[in-house]
Amino acid sequence: MGKTVFERIIDGEIPSVKIHEDDLCIVILDIAPVEKGHALVIAKTPYPTFTDCPETTLSHMMETAKQVDRKLREVLHCDGTNILINNGKASGQEVPHLHIHVIPRFTGDGQQFGFTKQQYAEGEQARLGGKLEF
Repeated sequence: MGKTVFERIIDGEIPSVKIHEDDLCIVILDIAPVEKGHALVIAKTPYPTFTDCPETTLSHMMETAKQVDRKLREVLHCDGTNILINNGKASGQEVPHLHIHVIPRFTGDGQQFGFTKQQYAEGEQARLGGKLEF
């Protein structure tokens, strides 16, 4: 299997606008942003999913996402952000290489995410909750 597009970016084979780099991750601007400033925090090691990533790296990536959030608010004056990890193909993950989206949001920007909320049948929520306890 070949390199992911993110590995090729990390290795300098594909150009990107990098806004941060350290030993564990890089942060680049997404080439197809939901809103301008949409950034990706990308693990330098190509962990396919969130659950494959060691806790220390994941914790560092989340702290980095927090710093990106602060910078977006400071520079763009956005009203909020979406922090998003698509974890696995069924969730919409296009590149099997862990990355965190930090998307600036503005009141009235018209952006919507396509989730349809569901309802539980009588007693279904409690039964499922019991099965999911850990």
